[in-house]
Amino acid sequence: MKPAAPPDPPDADGSANRKHVMTAEERAEYERLRRHAAVRHRRLRQAGSSVLLLLALLLAPLAVVAAWVQDTVSDTDRYVETVAPLASEPPVQEVVINRLTDRVVANVDVAAVTDSLTRALQDAGAPPRVVEGAESLEAPLRSAVRSVVDATITRVITSDAFQQVWEGANRRSHAAVVNMLTGEREGAVRAEGDTVQLDVGAVVDEVRERLVDAGFDKAAAIPDTDRTITLFQTEELGKAQDTMRLLDILGTWLPVLTVVLAALAVWTAPAHRVMLTITATGVGVMMVVLLVALAVVRRVYLDSVPPTALPTDAAAAIYDTFVRFLRDSTRTLLVVAVITALVAYLYGPGRPARAVRTTADRGTTAAGRGLHRAGVRTGSTGRWLTDHRAWTTGGVIAAGALALVLWNHPTVGAVALVLGIALAVLIVVAVLAAAAGPTAGHEDRAAAP
Repeated sequence: MKPAAPPDPPDADGSANRKHVMTAEERAEYERLRRHAAVRHRRLRQAGSSVLLLLALLLAPLAVVAAWVQDTVSDTDRYVETVAPLASEPPVQEVVINRLTDRVVANVDVAAVTDSLTRALQDAGAPPRVVEGAESLEAPLRSAVRSVVDATITRVITSDAFQQVWEGANRRSHAAVVNMLTGEREGAVRAEGDTVQLDVGAVVDEVRERLVDAGFDKAAAIPDTDRTITLFQTEELGKAQDTMRLLDILGTWLPVLTVVLAALAVWTAPAHRVMLTITATGVGVMMVVLLVALAVVRRVYLDSVPPTALPTDAAAAIYDTFVRFLRDSTRTLLVVAVITALVAYLYGPGRPARAVRTTADRGTTAAGRGLHRAGVRTGSTGRWLTDHRAWTTGGVIAAGALALVLWNHPTVGAVALVLGIALAVLIVVAVLAAAAGPTAGHEDRAAAP
């Protein structure tokens, strides 16, 4: 039996080992297709990044408002901190004093007192002139009663005790904010039809008790009804409540979603630094738009409150007090956006950016060499800082950003403090790196000539 013949080696003539050499036309076509694919891929990334950026910018103002609403509603301390200044606002105090004084005086029947005095004088046979004088006492007596009542109520409203009562009542009735947003008719701040009202019942009780203790027994007749002050009146209250409920639900996730969309826009873009600059600038513009919107809403609010229901200065004080934390957050984000855009620009190839970097490098290098000549040498640590300069710079920036994220309600002052510390650390690191002196390779090369 013959053994099977071995199979012929594939491509025995060696054609498999020969490489195909592209002609000039094939090479040109290949490069053209390659450039076309690269351009198409770049355009797709730019389009996707633009869409993500647009969504992030549209959601940014809503995210700030939603976070403010959710924070104010869910945190009792924050809510009390928001409304506490109202008790010390002079326009608001004046409104409360006048309202309570009017109600107390209305329950004091001065006319009955003068009529009783007139009848007593007539029965006693007093001269007609004396009787007529008793009848004319009604106006002075009413004025005297009002002065005494006003002084008593003023002492109560402007005292520290009233501030404590106010804060305690608001702390106990923190659910009133939720009730206002959801349309419930309970709590100190509540919605009644198309109006938002402030219940001053606790204040009325305190004033009534003080007046009774001061000898005004008639003050006990102050009615328990009509103890509210209209804060806001509009036909659009129902829509505003629906919007607030939605913002309250999204208050936790909407800011996170906005940050994620902005980060994806920067990461998707072909030029990360340029997109970071654009994103930060866009966020800053949207914060300016939000501040303008708050000013417009303030004007609309003041126009919607009749002066007979609430004086303009008191209404302005109430609005400014309620939205001051929202304004602070918006200004803080505006400052952060400006700083981010500026930092991203300074890392770019622009002539001013290069000039700033060159000046900073010369300054830190001169300071480091001065320390080196003075005998302060950082050695291997300084050389490590020099070799890993990008990592150390990124670490300092990341630490500063993390500090702001973990900061409880950061303000513009907090941003300035973190920025100052970060810049100081970067300068110290650069000086320490320069204080290491030239490396061994540099010294050998310098001695070779």
